[in-house]
Amino acid sequence: MDKAKTTPKDFFLWAGAMVTLYASVVAFIGLVFDYINYAFPDTALVSYYSDPYSSGIAYEMAALIVLAPMFLILMHIIRRDIARDESRAQVWVRRWTLFFILFAAGAAIVVDLIVLLTAFLSGEELTLRFLLKVLLVLLVAAAGFMHFTADIRGYWAAFPKRAQYVNWAVAALVAVTVVAGFFIVGSPSQARQMRLDQQRVENLAYIQAEITRYFQSKQKLPATLDELVDPLSYFVVPMDPTTGAAYEYRMVDAKTFELCATFALPSDARAEASRAKTSPIDENWQHEAGRTCFTRGPIDPELYPAYKPLPSATPL
Repeated sequence: MDKAKTTPKDFFLWAGAMVTLYASVVAFIGLVFDYINYAFPDTALVSYYSDPYSSGIAYEMAALIVLAPMFLILMHIIRRDIARDESRAQVWVRRWTLFFILFAAGAAIVVDLIVLLTAFLSGEELTLRFLLKVLLVLLVAAAGFMHFTADIRGYWAAFPKRAQYVNWAVAALVAVTVVAGFFIVGSPSQARQMRLDQQRVENLAYIQAEITRYFQSKQKLPATLDELVDPLSYFVVPMDPTTGAAYEYRMVDAKTFELCATFALPSDARAEASRAKTSPIDENWQHEAGRTCFTRGPIDPELYPAYKPLPSATPL
């Protein structure tokens, strides 16, 4: 029988602590995994570097910032109640929660070692990114296992100051992990500027395709971009996503033209490599911050032949 009666407060405090703990650990591991992926890229991945925050980093950062402090606050309340009433340490919900956490941490350690040994015995290449991920899971699971084993044995109740130091250390780790992301993948503001620059590149590529179509149709380049506007095809010349200004266009000669735009940041070579993998034509859209021009041409008539007129309908 229970030595102490479990109250609704006990149940929801421990349930909340367990949920926030697991969610925080998942967010922490996922966030560091994304950092590792970004720092040690896999060449098989495409379109990853165009916006690192789209890979889940923003959600993982937000989850860690909110849930980790909630877990620490809940554990502070739980330990404060136990210090006031030692019988709170004997409620069944505490014992079940702690042993379940130990089971999950132990299972994670075993699975992590199995994955490592399987990769080694099967002759797979043990890349640095793989080893870092295995080491991360092992360290997190081992730290959780040791911490809550000490909790079951009453170590933190006997040394409350040390428990407080651990809480501060966890809070510092969360803060360092989140702030480190701004140095590894850039700030959210930089990511937004990167997305806007990517939109500018896509707009220029769209305009370029329409100029090529115009050349095939009329066998000449348009004098201005306004000549590309066609109500029948619903084409509208795109504008800069930030300023709303028109992109610069200039005819160099009869078959060569130039497109210019003003970019916020220098292009990321890895993002350009990712886009090149998804495009059948390897075009160079690398740019510096500020005004950058791209010269295209001369247009090869063999590659871009003139459109043949459709045969007129024969009257009945």
